[in-house]
Amino acid sequence: MGRKISIADLRKIHEDHKVWLKTVGAEGSCADLSEAKLSGVKLSKVNLSKADLSGSDFSSANLWGIILKSTNLKGANLRGTYLLHGANLTGADLSNADLTKANLSKAELGGVKLIKANLYKAKLSEANLSGADLSEADLSKTKLNKAKLSKVNLQNACLRGTDLKGAADLTIEQLSEVNTLYKSKIDAELVEQIKEKHPHLLEKPK
Repeated sequence: MGRKISIADLRKIHEDHKVWLKTVGAEGSCADLSEAKLSGVKLSKVNLSKADLSGSDFSSANLWGIILKSTNLKGANLRGTYLLHGANLTGADLSNADLTKANLSKAELGGVKLIKANLYKAKLSEANLSGADLSEADLSKTKLNKAKLSKVNLQNACLRGTDLKGAADLTIEQLSEVNTLYKSKIDAELVEQIKEKHPHLLEKPK
């Protein structure tokens, strides 16, 4: 069902977490917002790095510029969440998270785990996803145009109708591991390689 947390309690948890981060765990306490119901909350520019946000509900929240480095967001509900402009989720675990229509444009997502995450219609334009694990993720109609995709794991990911135009460091080897590229927008040079080596990926999935 989720835990209801008041704004006052949230402020106290954040203050304790700031001390915990500053003292490297010697004082304060690590924020535990697991299973918390925080739909629509505004948490602009706060630092919740290494916090436990697993199973939390941040749907439709405004997390502008939030710092979530190495944060546990497994199974979190981030549907429609606004994370634009400087949000840093480097090394965070978003496995099985729901990011449907979430806005992560220009976010730092290096090394994140998005295993089996739902990114349907999410916006990741110009985001840095270098070294991220997107295996088995749903990237249908996701905007990845101009995103940095160096060494991204796309094994068994669904890229149906995905916008990959201008994506940096994307290789045919990465694309060969996805389960479909049907109706995706891809740079011409890569399209030719796919047609030659893996034409089935461009066909309508059965």
